[in-house]
Amino acid sequence: MTLPNSMNTAATIPVCPVFDYLDKAAANYPEARAIEFLGRRWTYRALGKLVDRAARGLQDLGVKRGVNVGLCLPNTPYSVIFYFAILKAGGTVVNFNPLYVERELLNQIKDSETRIMVTIDLPMIYDKLAAVAEESGLGHIVMCPMAAILPATKGVLYRVLKRSSQARPKDDGRTISYKQIMASTKPPAPVTVNPLEDIAVLQYTGGTTGVPKGAMLTHGNLSANCEQIASNLGDEPPATERILGILPFFHVFAMTCVMNFAVRVAAEIILLPKFDVNEAIDAIEKKRPTMVPGVPTLFAALSAGAEKRKADMSSIRMCMSGGAGLPQEIRTRFEKITGCRLFEGYGLSETSPVVTVNPVEAIRDGSAGIPLPGTTIEIRDINDVNKILPQGERGEICIRGPQVMAGYWRRPEETANVMIDGALRTGDVGFVGHDGYLFIVDRIKDLIICSGYNVYPNVLEEALYEHPAVHEVLVIGIPDEYRGQAPKAFVTLKPNMTATPAELLEHISNYVSKIEIPKEIEIRDTLPRTAVGKLSRKELVAEEVAKAQAMIADIKKSA
Repeated sequence: MTLPNSMNTAATIPVCPVFDYLDKAAANYPEARAIEFLGRRWTYRALGKLVDRAARGLQDLGVKRGVNVGLCLPNTPYSVIFYFAILKAGGTVVNFNPLYVERELLNQIKDSETRIMVTIDLPMIYDKLAAVAEESGLGHIVMCPMAAILPATKGVLYRVLKRSSQARPKDDGRTISYKQIMASTKPPAPVTVNPLEDIAVLQYTGGTTGVPKGAMLTHGNLSANCEQIASNLGDEPPATERILGILPFFHVFAMTCVMNFAVRVAAEIILLPKFDVNEAIDAIEKKRPTMVPGVPTLFAALSAGAEKRKADMSSIRMCMSGGAGLPQEIRTRFEKITGCRLFEGYGLSETSPVVTVNPVEAIRDGSAGIPLPGTTIEIRDINDVNKILPQGERGEICIRGPQVMAGYWRRPEETANVMIDGALRTGDVGFVGHDGYLFIVDRIKDLIICSGYNVYPNVLEEALYEHPAVHEVLVIGIPDEYRGQAPKAFVTLKPNMTATPAELLEHISNYVSKIEIPKEIEIRDTLPRTAVGKLSRKELVAEEVAKAQAMIADIKKSA
């Protein structure tokens, strides 16, 4: 197949320990800005010193090869400091979503065998971790102060005015302060890393079954993916890019395409702790980022906000969209407003994550792009996975490349099930066109993608089944103007029992994170079944599609 000249799928990709990127940036560009956070800045020299001290503190706490350390943080400088410090100390990073409820945190801590957790002194996060610490087996919780990373004046005001918003550590000997971790001035003990074998990150994902499990990403997987991405983004001089960090760093897309990539090219990370469209536009106008990785819903929101405010977003030269399909109208509108290039990519947690990207100079609407250097895509027969299909035919997308994970943590059977002759089975259906571009047309799995996040119907169904009045449940994905997709639950109730949709929504909010909560719960007398009596989603999906089409037709008539 013919590919643009910028891509060479047969290329050999260099790999290294991930923390080498920071060491090189600190040595070669010490005065370059590394992080900007709410008005405070750190250079690469300063960041390197903080990482070294944190790495030493973690080593003194027992972190070494084989020790898993969790990060449960919003986007803050601590996210960057401790990510690289854990790796430099020889440990493995386990990313946790700080919006998880206690049950989700407990399950992931136990499954990953996380022994040390790094978090921040916000009660909404720390209190949940403290509540599950003993049962989960957490040995230590490192609590970092929000006030210490704010500009001086803001930090003082935060300590005085937000005292009630600061978590109070439990007096159980388990919680350790950031100050204690950073106390030693000794350099970290050198660690020898084999990039091809040593696990850098356990990135939790539902994989192809919806059961959360840790994708083992080696230093080689992550550094290879950084090199692959760099080959697609042009030859800008180091220390010249400014990357807007809106996506949460616990998500693999942001971890690689914002944090790791930024440090690799000595770029400044303009860090936002959460997404607020007006705050994001303020940051773009005042701090002038050159790159904004994001998901389609983010670009749609930025476009609407920028048009309303007549904002100047001309500093942005390119943006990568991932996590869900990028509608052409969103791309066209965003490019018109900013004058930049918005291109789509495709990937999975199991691939570090990027597999394909549209070359900036040759974007194809509706396509996920072409394979990154060193990456091979195979389209295999859905009914006979041993059969590789000819170009243009639809089948299961399978991936080979240096970014493909080492396997699932402590799940050899799951790993074997997702691999075929050394290639990763994605569970997605697609085809490769004559020009080498990948098109994704369907999903084998039933996952729902909300603003780039995977939401698994069976998790929501299990949570709803915990309600005493619920008899049967089916959850499907429905179109959502803002998030792309949203969950909708269909429920039947047990005889002589009652429950309202509002009561069921309140119930499920105790079991799942906010992004997973169904947009709607519909109570029915019966649910569709297959010929053999199994509950069937496809009829409900068809109903929702018909409703959406009828609504569009009515709008067109009234117009």
